Amino acid sequence: MASVATRRAVGTVATVLRVIGLVIVAILVIHILLTLFDANPVNAFATFIRDGANMFSLGLTDLFALANPKATVAVNYGLAAVLWLVITGIVVGLVRRVG
Repeated sequence: MASVATRRAVGTVATVLRVIGLVIVAILVIHILLTLFDANPVNAFATFIRDGANMFSLGLTDLFALANPKATVAVNYGLAAVLWLVITGIVVGLVRRVG
């Protein structure tokens, strides 16, 4: 049986991993929203979010090419966000199970 300290450490690691995953999802969703609402593309915040979203897109930025460019961003980055949620859930579950 795992000690209390081990369970606490595993819980902390799992929580940190979940927060990291949720931050990545938030970056992707914010990028979608900034695109849908026509944010100024040269704004520093919009550029920061776009760069982060591109980094975490899992190569899905051009998976679907729809007629509407905004819909393309929403679908492709939305799919990446969903995949990050799934990946995070699996990793956190494995960490808790192993610990």
